Amino acid sequence: MRRQLWAERRVLLIAMNAGMYHDDRSPVGYHVEYGHEIKSAVTSSGYGNFHLLPNGIFFMREGQPGVMETKAFLRSGIKPDFATQSGPMLVINGKLHPRFVPDSDSFKIRNGVGVDAEGRVHLVVSKSPVRFYDFARLFRDRLKSPNALYLDGTVSSLFDAATNRRDRLFPMGPIVSVSVPIPQ
Repeated sequence: MRRQLWAERRVLLIAMNAGMYHDDRSPVGYHVEYGHEIKSAVTSSGYGNFHLLPNGIFFMREGQPGVMETKAFLRSGIKPDFATQSGPMLVINGKLHPRFVPDSDSFKIRNGVGVDAEGRVHLVVSKSPVRFYDFARLFRDRLKSPNALYLDGTVSSLFDAATNRRDRLFPMGPIVSVSVPIPQ
């Protein structure tokens, strides 16, 4: 990724895995790069976190970020420049996912994304194992994100140039990144 960004005269600031992926690292759900749909949206139920409906989509359109529940996104007709689908939604229109319970015994490393009312993107990887319920409350109550999406769990990894964090836990599938132009 860094080589590609360097060719585009950009420097990588932050990168983390951006959703579930298959063994060949291809995305499980909806995925768009540079306006080209790589994989169509998945709306069916099934096994695992991705299918803990409702799931959702994180997207960028003309520099504006958003997180929406999958079916609402599809109804909206938005044609994103970049997008990734994962699940479950953590926060949906200010409410926690209905299946999350405060006394769950499922503690995992988790990563997710939320967008607050000012349009700021919050990319979060937990430092220690956490419940879905508590992770979702972080987005809703502290980061003020009315919509937030779980991206992945145990394999969650982060590259953060500012703190020199460079997790290399697993090969990754979809990745979300923040980069800036190289100063001239």
